[in-house]
Formats: sequence, structure tokens, C-alpha cells
Amino acid sequence: MIFKMTLSHAFLLCCFAFWAAEIPKSFAQSPADPRVARVLQGLRPPIAIKGRPAVRWTIAERMAANNVPGVSIAIIDGGRIVWAGGFGFEEAGTRESVTPSTLFEAQSISKAVTATATLVLADSGRLSLNKDVNTYLKSWRLPDNQLQVQEKVTLRRILSHSAGLNVGSFGGYRLGDAIPSLLQILNGEKPADNVPIRVEAVPGSVSRYSGGAAEVEQQLLEDVTGEPFPLLMKRLVLEPIGMTLSTYEQPLPEARRKEAASGHDGEGAVVSGKWPVEPELAAGGLWTTPTELARWAIEITKAWSGRPSQLIPTKTAKEMLTVQKDPFGLGVELQGTGRALNFFHGGSIWGFRAFLVMFPALGKGAVVMANADRADALIDELTMSIAVEYQWPARTQSERTVVTLTSMQMEGLVGTFSLPPAPSGTPVTFEVSRQGGQLLGELKGLGSYPKTELYAVSANSFFTDNGISFVFTRDTSGRAVKMQMGEIEGSRK
Repeated sequence: MIFKMTLSHAFLLCCFAFWAAEIPKSFAQSPADPRVARVLQGLRPPIAIKGRPAVRWTIAERMAANNVPGVSIAIIDGGRIVWAGGFGFEEAGTRESVTPSTLFEAQSISKAVTATATLVLADSGRLSLNKDVNTYLKSWRLPDNQLQVQEKVTLRRILSHSAGLNVGSFGGYRLGDAIPSLLQILNGEKPADNVPIRVEAVPGSVSRYSGGAAEVEQQLLEDVTGEPFPLLMKRLVLEPIGMTLSTYEQPLPEARRKEAASGHDGEGAVVSGKWPVEPELAAGGLWTTPTELARWAIEITKAWSGRPSQLIPTKTAKEMLTVQKDPFGLGVELQGTGRALNFFHGGSIWGFRAFLVMFPALGKGAVVMANADRADALIDELTMSIAVEYQWPARTQSERTVVTLTSMQMEGLVGTFSLPPAPSGTPVTFEVSRQGGQLLGELKGLGSYPKTELYAVSANSFFTDNGISFVFTRDTSGRAVKMQMGEIEGSRK
């Protein structure tokens, strides 16, 4: 769900001109470490086009191009945080600069930190990852159905997104809205805006990302400990590793709101209420900083590497970073093997974007958090630059070859394609246009996204430089009638 306001393009240009003129030191002062300076000047797309000049941007250029007022970064190398910094503003139109202490909403990265608390309790013997969750639930019980006759919902399956539970994500609320309780969220009762959280696939049968499952986990943790969720997370995870700024309190207490970045829509305008309120605490309620998330990633890495950890022992960390149901470990997504093994998690809600990645065998990683709807591309490009400079074995830029299409082949693709509607019901389309020898695509209905070039692999297959694939189906005249963007299908309007 994305909240959208409209500002004129001219006004945005004025805003960014003021930004550059009035607060230059965020960008003009190079970090003492030349490696960091090269990172901030070497942002690049995930895919390079063979035979074309290399594309490089500065962080300031990409923030301006994507209407991102503020971004905060932490870089991990050698098992420690080697640099952390903030750029831009906590809120557009103000002079409060983003610093390493500025709070951002972690969104779905909250699930990974929540999972750690579950593992801490499991390691202490207070609960089992393999028992039916109804063994522990007291305030609410997961309703039974025919899908659970042979297989049960367990914490292991919840942490690996294989419990068969529904409700993939939550839309967030605004300050002043009626905010649902956890029981109302679980039961899908007003003012909650989600359907009841229920089992819709045989537990253990499929990977199915579920924010709803994290809310079942939250209720279970509260029932087992008898503590409110923000307090138990502080006691079990945040406090032991020095995440002193972080909190699962929602809404953010009024006394702390001056520490927080405001969210912004795709046009760079502050979202209504300044930020989403996320009462689904386990799934997306964490306020934190890249530095403190980096501390968490380092602590998991220490345990995985066989060193003493304040959170979990090596055996538990090894289990956490082992695939349970591809591509998920316990609370994190996994990629690669050996030195290239990395655990990661992203986060996205209107006004905020975030990404965390860690290579435990190398002690390398990064966390990036931003306060804008169009920060996804910036985060990808910044991560690519960090990966190259700090010699990561994966997540670096790849190179692809493109082909040249005839004018007739290109013209057959020009048009508007309908895609599935947004969660709010707003129509979503993908518009293909032509500019000389280029095909351009523009996503509409999910906020403000710029036109991006479509590179041809063949007459019907394309990709963008951020890695999204497109396949078109043509009729006998050569006119495209269907389109597939990744796994999403659309048809010509």
C-alpha cells in the first residue's frame, strides 16, 4: 500500500537545488577513508551492458534522481563496522540532517531480529521449534482445519516461511487512525485491515512468505514470557548487544519522534502522518539504525563462526543460516555457499526502504536505510558499489549482451499493458514507449517510478539494468498482446 501525493516537477527541482546549495557538507566532505569515498562516487546499476561505457553515479546524483531525501549506511568489513554515515535530510524542506543515529523503520527486517528472540528462548529450553504452536499459545489459538490433519504449524516453519499461513504483508496505519490490537490483527477484526490469519497450505509443503506468521510468533512469545513484546525484545535481543536506540514501540513514543526520519512518497513529499504506524510489531515494527542492525548481523556472524556471542550459541547460529525451505533459513533469506554464503533481509512500506546483507565467512556486509518510496534503486546501486570496493564474492555487477531490433519489431511492443491491481485496488499498468532506438518502460499505479530502458535479448525478451525481466507475446501481426514482468502477467489494454 503506497500513499501518493502530487508535486510539480518544477517544485521538486527547486527543492533539490535548495538542498544542494544550502547543505553541501553531507556530500562535499569526502570521508577520511578513500575506500568509502570511492563507494559514494561509484554507484552503478546491477547489470552493465556489454560494449557500452560504464555507468557510474554519485550518491547525491541518485538521491536527487529518485526523490530520496535521506539515506543512512553502515559498512561491515573484517567483522566490524568500518564506517557509518548519513546523507540528506530527515524530512524534505527541513534542515535536520540524517546522521548514523537517525531512526528509520526497519519494516520486514524486524522479522529477522524477532526470530533471534525465538531462538534465544528455544536455546534456553523454554520452547521447541518443532512443536505445534498451539502447545504454547494461551491468549489466542490458531484455528484448526483439514490442512493441519497430518502436519502442524511450528516455529521452525514460521521462521522459514513454510508454515502455510496467509497474509503476506501489512499496509500500515497513520497517526490518528484507530490502531488494532494483536488479537484483532490475528482475527482480522476491525480496525485491522487484514483478513484473519489462517493456514491456507499444508504446513511444510511450500515456501510462502507470511507477515501473518510473524504475528502468530509474536503472540506465542508474549504468552510464553508474559511480557509485552517491546520489553521482551529489549531484554532478549536489543539490550544484550547494545542496540540502545532501537525499539519495537509503535507508534514511536512522542518523546522520541524528533530522532526519527519522516517517510516520503515517490514524488519526494512527506507522507501523511510522517511515517506508517505498524502495530504488527514482530513483522515490521522495529525502529532502528543501520549501525545497530549491523551490530545484530555481526553478533549472528560471531556465533556462526564459533566465537562467543551475547545472543545464541554456534549450533543455533549454524541452524539459523542453513536452508530450511529454500530460500529461507530461520528468520533470514539465504544465498550462496562457502565464502559466498550470505544472509539478508529487505524491508519496504510506504515512505521507507531498507536492506541488510552479511557474508558470515568473510565478516563483510552492509545495511542501508532510506526514507522514500523510490529508494529501492538507490539501495541496489549503493550495495553494488560497496560489493566491488570491499571485494564481496557475490552481489556484484554482471554484464549482459543486447541485440538490436528493427523499427517494426519495436513498434509492435509500444502500448499500455494492464497488471494486477495494487493492494488498495488502484489500477496498475506498464507503459511501453519508443524514443529513437530505445524502448522505454514506465510502471504506473504503484507510486512514482521513472521511465527505464528495456534492453533486448531477443525480439520478445528484455531486461532492465536493475535485473527485472520482461517477456512479450505477439499476435500474428507482430503486435504484443501479453507481457510478463518477472512472475507478474499483464495484457494489452
